[in-house]
Amino acid sequence: MTTTPDVKTERAADCEIHCVHPDAVARALAQLPSDALIERATTLTKVVSDPTRLRILSALALEELCVCDLAVIAGINESTMSHQLRHLRALGLVTFKKVGRIAYYRLASTHVTRLIADMLEHAEAM
Repeated sequence: MTTTPDVKTERAADCEIHCVHPDAVARALAQLPSDALIERATTLTKVVSDPTRLRILSALALEELCVCDLAVIAGINESTMSHQLRHLRALGLVTFKKVGRIAYYRLASTHVTRLIADMLEHAEAM
């Protein structure tokens, strides 16, 4: 059960005076990722914030699946699934192989597998 924090607790988490630590700010700014990298990472988080796409990626973290199987798992039609998979493929999150007339999808890299596992683990711990 989630509770909303009370106002006192929220205020206690704020600074009570305005004080900037220039050395700390300079160190943080020097270590921040580039704007382009931040933009790509933000795009990635937007993609995985969609429940259908996260369901697709979670299923693919378990095993390769064809478009038809993924459509059933996600509860959408095959045309919509193909659209979702094109989007995920364009972002480099999934790849596929053709076996005859069937397209089998898998996650593109272990980075994606870890991302999905870490997100779900964190959400479970909340």
